[in-house]
Amino acid sequence: MAEGYLTTHVLDTARGCPAAGMRILLYRVSGNSHRRIAEAVTNADGRTDGPILPAGRFATGLYELVFRAGDYLRATGQAGAEPLFLDEVPIRFGMAEPAHYHVPLLLSPYGYSTYRGS
Repeated sequence: MAEGYLTTHVLDTARGCPAAGMRILLYRVSGNSHRRIAEAVTNADGRTDGPILPAGRFATGLYELVFRAGDYLRATGQAGAEPLFLDEVPIRFGMAEPAHYHVPLLLSPYGYSTYRGS
């Protein structure tokens, strides 16, 4: 039986490079309850040093990644006027089977996208 785990990375599409130094929070969602279960900061490659949810802690269910985009945009001189258009970027998603889930963020100061990667 395959083991599930979750990875992520962030690409700065405005600058055309990985988004290093971005704080990412992972929450388990159940009804109206959010419980923070992990936190990581992206490395020079825009990735976390390991899975943000490793196989030993994986469980199917509803999750939310929260990317602290505003802090990153301020640090890289891309923030613009306050309040920022994008500050915290939440991505809520479900993991229905024990498999590798990869949820990347493609970010610019005024837009973002995501998908289920590999």
